[in-house]
Amino acid sequence: MPPLCTAKKGGRTEGASFAQSAKSTERKHAVLSASSAHRWLACPPSAMLEKELPDETTVYAEEGSVAHEVAEYKVRWYLGERDIPMPSTGNFNAEEIDRYTDSYAYYVTDKIETIRKSCPDAVVLVEQRLDFSNYVEDGFGTGDLVIVADDVIQVIDFKYGKGVAVSAEHNPQMMLYALGALNLYDYLYDIKMVKMAIVQPRLDSISEWEMSVDELLSWAENTLKPITQLAAKGEGEFKAGSHCRFCKLRATCRKRAEFMLETAKHEFKEPAELTDEEIAGVLTIAADLSKWAEDVFAYAQAKAINEGKHWRGFKVVEGRSKRQYADEGKIAEVCRDNGYTLSQIYKNTLIGITDMEKLMGKKQFRELLGEYIIKPKGKLTLVPESDKREEVHTLGDFDEIPQF
Repeated sequence: MPPLCTAKKGGRTEGASFAQSAKSTERKHAVLSASSAHRWLACPPSAMLEKELPDETTVYAEEGSVAHEVAEYKVRWYLGERDIPMPSTGNFNAEEIDRYTDSYAYYVTDKIETIRKSCPDAVVLVEQRLDFSNYVEDGFGTGDLVIVADDVIQVIDFKYGKGVAVSAEHNPQMMLYALGALNLYDYLYDIKMVKMAIVQPRLDSISEWEMSVDELLSWAENTLKPITQLAAKGEGEFKAGSHCRFCKLRATCRKRAEFMLETAKHEFKEPAELTDEEIAGVLTIAADLSKWAEDVFAYAQAKAINEGKHWRGFKVVEGRSKRQYADEGKIAEVCRDNGYTLSQIYKNTLIGITDMEKLMGKKQFRELLGEYIIKPKGKLTLVPESDKREEVHTLGDFDEIPQF
């Protein structure tokens, strides 16, 4: 495969090894953003309705932003930017963030080094603003990493969440990022293929997928554009599904309620009345049904506590709480004065495994204590087939019960 410079259009020969990009702290979100594309592509009118509602933030989102900043710092440092300060992790678990962003950085740097063996002047962009407004009105997003080498554009996305593994296959967020990257470099290089990867180190998940530029542009023209035009005007049909999970309307959306209540008709039947196929169908949507109920309850509770809203049949009360010491030092003093020994009122336990590993360092911890560390088998649980964990064969899988 020829190096990047020979794949260029227009005769330009020099290749930038690194380009300054948009800082993560400058991120802004368009109404039809890449990160919410899976939602507005499935349910076009939701985008304009969400626009009227205040942005939501959670401690998990804040932790994710911090992890992104640390990951960005590590990749930039690898690429030669040594004059940038290390981001603070604030009150979040610094050790976890360090460990998981290391995993992401190792994946990224290995990818870059492999590519540079055949294409030394590959273009690498970190936290790059990607504009796809020629397909989506005011559409742009921020690509965590973009690599342009030979006739291929690679887009890599870092996700710190640990709820659900996200697939790169036919992922609209990644495809929009790819369109934005193509807009940046297609006029310079003869790009024929786009590769996409989603790295979720907390789930030990790396999902990779690729498609030709022709396939990407066909999707953009025939699928993306028509739906975008509907979404921009608040038109189209409402549709409920897994994409509702982070929608701002998730607690009050009538379409979602209708869908869930219809589903609940099966949920509350006696299992004996359902066929195996029907039970499997309920299992498929049970998590969504439960999440919908949680969303509605959280919405109603917030209204009652923060705005004094009264819901028929419900009231606001103080939750149950546990007793706790107001002053542990004073408690210990009083106990000692009354004849109780330290061994009676205090418990001595080993520090946790994570703290021990941090104290010794991973290498010494492994050498000294590795043989004494066990990982018990987890409690058996039923999960979708898409889960990456290896299947456990239960007794029902055997013709006869094995003898041990």
